[in-house]
Amino acid sequence: MPKLPGINHQRAVKVFEKVDFWIAREGKHITMTNGNRIITIPRANPVDAYTMGGIIKDAGISIEKFKELL
Repeated sequence: MPKLPGINHQRAVKVFEKVDFWIAREGKHITMTNGNRIITIPRANPVDAYTMGGIIKDAGISIEKFKELL
């Protein structure tokens, strides 16, 4: 698995918006959906690499694609 640094949750939200996810709910976590998949991003700065890797996998995109869109 390629290295992924800890990422600010706001930057992660912007990347997921580029791949057609939108915010469904906000609270202590941000819940996003694309109509098919649901992902939950914690409001942490930074979101650690291990957690972010799991969220990216749940979103159905590759880490390389995510890094490209950052």
